[in-house]
Amino acid sequence: MTKTSSTAAAKRPAANRPADLRLPSFDYDTAAELFPTRSRKAMRQPVGYKRFTRAADAIRFAIEDLPPALLLGAYLEVDEERFDSEGIRQLYDNVRYPLARRAVQT
Repeated sequence: MTKTSSTAAAKRPAANRPADLRLPSFDYDTAAELFPTRSRKAMRQPVGYKRFTRAADAIRFAIEDLPPALLLGAYLEVDEERFDSEGIRQLYDNVRYPLARRAVQT
């Protein structure tokens, strides 16, 4: 039976995996550091390391302002826990995210 449950866990969508259980306890008011990936195309790095007093502001910046190519390899560090670009997106999409989201342009 253990094999069946691990197989079932592998087939679950990413949003339902146990790794996402850390999101309910996430504190959006905690200081955060954002480390964008380095762009291989540009000689100068347009956006580098940034420190934010609130994780919510770092998440907003990463999703709404950071060029998509830089977000792809970026990570957010909050209380010694790291979130990759997918984790940052999950934090932004979470119902507990405290800031207004930018309207999607169509």
